[in-house]
Amino acid sequence: MKTIKELVGARLKELRKNKGLSQADVAERVNVDAKHISRLETGKTFPYPETLEALGKALDVPVKEFFEFEHLETERVNVKSFQVLLEGAGEEKLQLIYKVAKALLQ
Repeated sequence: MKTIKELVGARLKELRKNKGLSQADVAERVNVDAKHISRLETGKTFPYPETLEALGKALDVPVKEFFEFEHLETERVNVKSFQVLLEGAGEEKLQLIYKVAKALLQ
């Protein structure tokens, strides 16, 4: 399980990339070193409240956005975990799942 520092950092990275900005771009807008943005994104450090506020302004998002990371907490899916999940499904569900997967992968 990721720490809160890692989750906030991953969310910061996600929001930054969604805006098409580099770490250097954000660093310039927040008036910090690009290495600091890197350390934040990797969860090595946690931003001060003032830095969070500045990051929110730089990315044009409310500060609460940095704490909306439920989607980042989900476990990684691999073939084995998918296989275990499918074992409990009935024939009808398996057919539906197959159709959806086939449509997505083609």
